Amino acid sequence: MDTQRLTELEETVAHLSRALDDLSEVVARQDGEIARLTHRLHMLMEREAERELAAGGTVPLADQKPPHY
Repeated sequence: MDTQRLTELEETVAHLSRALDDLSEVVARQDGEIARLTHRLHMLMEREAERELAAGGTVPLADQKPPHY
């Protein structure tokens, strides 16, 4: 294998390694954001369920099973 081909392969591996590192950082950041958003959504759903219960005095529809169950 000639040195030019070896150099090209090394450059390709270096670029792929950098791309992998960049994508890994993106995925890690998105994982954290999804976890935060999931927590906030859960808090909002609980708050809304409490508000519906206080306003109507009934069990919120979100907590009831559909009739086909």
